[in-house]
Amino acid sequence: MTATVENINSSKALKLGVAFSLVFSAFIWVAEQYLFLEQQLLPKPEGVPFWYFWQLNEPNFITRLSAWGLYIGHQVSIWWLIYAAQKERPQYTDGLHWFNIAALAANAIFITLHLIQTAIWYDGLAQDVIEQSAQWSVIVLLFVVLMMENQRRGMFFGKKLNFVTAASSGLRKYHGYYFAWATIYTFWYHPMVGTSGHIVGFLYMFLLLLQGSLFFTRAHLNPKWTIFVEVMVVIHALLVALMNGDNWPMFLFGFLGVFVVTQMYGLPLSQKMRWLIWSLFIGLVITVYSFKGWETSYEVIFIAGTEWACAILFAGLILFIQSDFMKRITGRAN
Repeated sequence: MTATVENINSSKALKLGVAFSLVFSAFIWVAEQYLFLEQQLLPKPEGVPFWYFWQLNEPNFITRLSAWGLYIGHQVSIWWLIYAAQKERPQYTDGLHWFNIAALAANAIFITLHLIQTAIWYDGLAQDVIEQSAQWSVIVLLFVVLMMENQRRGMFFGKKLNFVTAASSGLRKYHGYYFAWATIYTFWYHPMVGTSGHIVGFLYMFLLLLQGSLFFTRAHLNPKWTIFVEVMVVIHALLVALMNGDNWPMFLFGFLGVFVVTQMYGLPLSQKMRWLIWSLFIGLVITVYSFKGWETSYEVIFIAGTEWACAILFAGLILFIQSDFMKRITGRAN
């Protein structure tokens, strides 16, 4: 068993971490207004439908090194802490373990360094990788959470899919490595600029980093907190869609659909409260599509359906790989 710092409660650390995340998100806006220099950004090429605008027009070796070097330092430090923690096989406790304090400190340091790096060199990883890689890293994170939480809250209306639970056993042990990569990679993809979409996105990343820092504590398992972090994607996706002129109802109702069908069944709500939430959701859908047009209402299912389908298909793939059939094939091949 690993030693814990019992006088530092994980729930208190969670509250302080949320406060830090909110304050630092506000500071990004202040930095954008008063500290950052105006940069020459890469214009959108002709005929490219999706374009990430926040890239330097003339990047150089130093701008790339600053982003990639700090990203790698951040990534390796958190991965090492996860590895060191798992070697000790600690119990879940109310207090913080030494590796929780180290992870909180490391994330706070690299968050601060990212702001400084943006002010001096600007570019993130976006200069060298496609935007879909950052988007899908988080999408995979979200549907893996659906898989792991299936055993507690179910997948549809509180109903559990037993094969998804069976496929998720390994994910529960090793998911921290992937979640750390998805969060930190996405965090360093973007320069820390002060648009509304970026600020809410960074707030979302801060909360995910905070959740990841509290592994092997009771706060890490708090269902109200974990569902709040999941649902934060609704606000982020809606603001980004509005900022980019995208189809915002699809994003709003897609992620809200996941909440009303799956996530809210992990909360201690009465049946009356669930019916009230369902009524508000359906009423909002009717109001929006009465103006937008019912011919596009099918888009409500796109995002939610993608998450559920990915979770189910990925679970099936895991079970197929683990099956006796595959083991026999592998044995014959060897």
